[in-house]
Amino acid sequence: MNPQAKLISTVSLLLGTSITISSNHWVMAWTGLEINTLAILPLISKSHHPRAVEASTKYFLTQAAASTLLLFSSMTNAWFTGQWDITQLTHPTSCVLLTTAISMKLGLVPFHFWFPEVLQGSSLTTSLLLATIMKFPPIVLLLLTSSSLNPNLLTIMAIASAALGGWMGLNQTQVRKILAFSSISHLGWMTIIVIYNPKLTLITFYLYSLMTAAIFYTLDTTNTTKLSTMMTTWSKIPPLTATLMLTLLSLAGLPPLAGFLPKWLIIQELTKQELTTVATIITLLSLLGLFFYLRLAYCATITLPPNSMNHMKHWHTNKPVNTFTTTLTILSIMLLPLSPMISTIP
Repeated sequence: MNPQAKLISTVSLLLGTSITISSNHWVMAWTGLEINTLAILPLISKSHHPRAVEASTKYFLTQAAASTLLLFSSMTNAWFTGQWDITQLTHPTSCVLLTTAISMKLGLVPFHFWFPEVLQGSSLTTSLLLATIMKFPPIVLLLLTSSSLNPNLLTIMAIASAALGGWMGLNQTQVRKILAFSSISHLGWMTIIVIYNPKLTLITFYLYSLMTAAIFYTLDTTNTTKLSTMMTTWSKIPPLTATLMLTLLSLAGLPPLAGFLPKWLIIQELTKQELTTVATIITLLSLLGLFFYLRLAYCATITLPPNSMNHMKHWHTNKPVNTFTTTLTILSIMLLPLSPMISTIP
């Protein structure tokens, strides 16, 4: 891809995100989302592979439909209330339409079908952008309108996302699809708490983005896209592969790693809101995801020769590891001691 074109797409991506998260008017928020969509399409289809073109087409159609619903919901609210302010969404029909639009943008159940396919057709770097930065503007809109949304509907969608994200990831062999279903499962945790404590949704998103970025950068360094090739990564860069196992377990939410922090705080907040049953259900559903995280960790670090795999063992290389990747990995593993400070933020 032309460096100038890549620069324009990246700048447009940052511009669209900045416009959406800083706007107070629905039309400006919609404009930022559209700039984001148009900026990411060249990055998805840059390989000119039929799978990449298919992924970019699916992404464009889904995001266009979601943006249309979002604009229609804001127009409906303005028609009945005369308000274009994002925080003044009060009409019931507009609230349902907005919930549907943001769910399509994020890939929440039952609007999740496009997300694993788009990630599978994209490169690892573009998949990282789709799983983290591209989800930030819709989550900000969800936070700004959370007081007007239906809590029962959000709870049902959150539990369904946690269940499907864990269940569908069990039989996958492609790492990008596994991380896509992991994203759907984590979005369920973010959605279930957004009405009661929006701050926890942001903390969960930040830590999820940190851990996902560390995993994607590690996979990009070792050139790993499926489980069969992950079994040979130990011979390439053993220290990085060992920390990949810890990062995967952190993303699964195992203590004493950093990924345990958001789940711990969310369960605590749900219990305070007298939603013990909901907290129990979503905690049990997270055990489904734990299985495929453990399988990834097993394939990355424990399948050492002699083993029964049919792949040639790679030569041990001295490939340098990016300092940024190392920093992300350390942070995604060792942030749990900061939990008392994070939990006291007003």
